[in-house]
Amino acid sequence: MTTTKTITVEQTGSAIGRPERQRKTLLGLGLTRIGRRRTLEDTAAVRGLIAKVSHLVKIVDGK
Repeated sequence: MTTTKTITVEQTGSAIGRPERQRKTLLGLGLTRIGRRRTLEDTAAVRGLIAKVSHLVKIVDGK
């Protein structure tokens, strides 16, 4: 049995008026509106996506 580390992110900023690349990054993270939270695997790829839109999201919990 393997335990996978997870990270929970919450969208804090709007995608309105943002470049298409940032909007697609939010969709890739599964975030579609302010206040929405997603629990994702804590991988380098996910961390990279979060870094690209760090001004629009916050990390709520990382286990």
